[in-house]
Amino acid sequence: MRKRPIWWLPVLTLALLTLWGCKSNDMPEIEAPDQSQSGLNTPVPTPSPEPKEPIVISMVGDCTLASSQYNSDFETVVGDNYAWPFAGCVDVLSEDDFTIANLECSFSETPLYGATTFYFCGPAEYANILTEGSVECATMGNNHATDFGQTGIDNTTACLDKVGVEHVVGSEGKIFDVNDMKLGVYVTPWTVNGSWTPMPENITNGVQALKDQGADFIIVCCHWGIEGSYRVTQSQIDAAYAAIDAGANVVCGTHPHVLQRTEEYNGGYIYYSLGNFSFGGNTNPRDKDTCIAQIVIEQDETGGYYLKETRAIPYRLTSITQKNDYQPVPYDPDSDEYARTVSKLDGTFNGPDLSVDYSNLTGGGGGSSEPADEPSGSEGGE
Repeated sequence: MRKRPIWWLPVLTLALLTLWGCKSNDMPEIEAPDQSQSGLNTPVPTPSPEPKEPIVISMVGDCTLASSQYNSDFETVVGDNYAWPFAGCVDVLSEDDFTIANLECSFSETPLYGATTFYFCGPAEYANILTEGSVECATMGNNHATDFGQTGIDNTTACLDKVGVEHVVGSEGKIFDVNDMKLGVYVTPWTVNGSWTPMPENITNGVQALKDQGADFIIVCCHWGIEGSYRVTQSQIDAAYAAIDAGANVVCGTHPHVLQRTEEYNGGYIYYSLGNFSFGGNTNPRDKDTCIAQIVIEQDETGGYYLKETRAIPYRLTSITQKNDYQPVPYDPDSDEYARTVSKLDGTFNGPDLSVDYSNLTGGGGGSSEPADEPSGSEGGE
């Protein structure tokens, strides 16, 4: 039997497809979900170090916390009042994060005797003067650190250890934790081949050793220059530049017993001489100007540390004018003395150098001695 064609099937199929297309055009589009806030497509940011408070470090010059063998004036004035020498500045030093002082004497439980023209040895208890003054670190790379040979050094460091004061001897570098910053302090040797100025190669090696140990910030302490002179020698400049070029941030000098100029160099800062501070070596120095030098260190966005600011606070090394009572006090900012002190630090001071003469004294030879302010034989070094 012959089948008839299903003529209506294509028509029905076309009608259904047309109807489906119309309905699909009327349907709303479904938007993709917004995942921008889901964290799925957002890169994780690298955490930045938390900003830290600035770190303030103070530095002071020669601290001779004893009389010489020629008198006992320091002991008479201070007695057992260990807070006396730093009473006029402890408010400043206690507010910083770390204080460094050049200790130009020895401490000992037993008496010590030397052969130099001047030698200085205080009782062991006088190490407490540093703790009372909020001094955290004593540097010992100077001519009087060796007044009594290795015995004097050993006795002094033992006394400092007992009261909790850090110390760095000549040719030594140490790292201290200061508010999580690794502070490197290198103290140059007092003499190298008979030279009174540290050799640049010694400084370079000392700085590199601290860098190898991971120091974040480096201070080099030098004992150098000419006693009584406000003028910086070329050998001081060469050594200071070598320290900064090697990676030190700050150079701190002592020994001339007077203030010398400061200088910015290659991103670092140089204090050529901080003069005397609490200084038992002279009962009445002609130049009583001194200062507290401070550096402010900040951390950058990478976590590194840099020198943000330097400042100096002018002081007189005695609280009375007619003699030395060994208690530094700040100058009035409006005084001529304040302006004179600033001029010594900025290099504009044009006064004559001090005449140093201790030829009347009969101390033994060996090493350097301090200059007598007046050749009376009754005073210690200047």
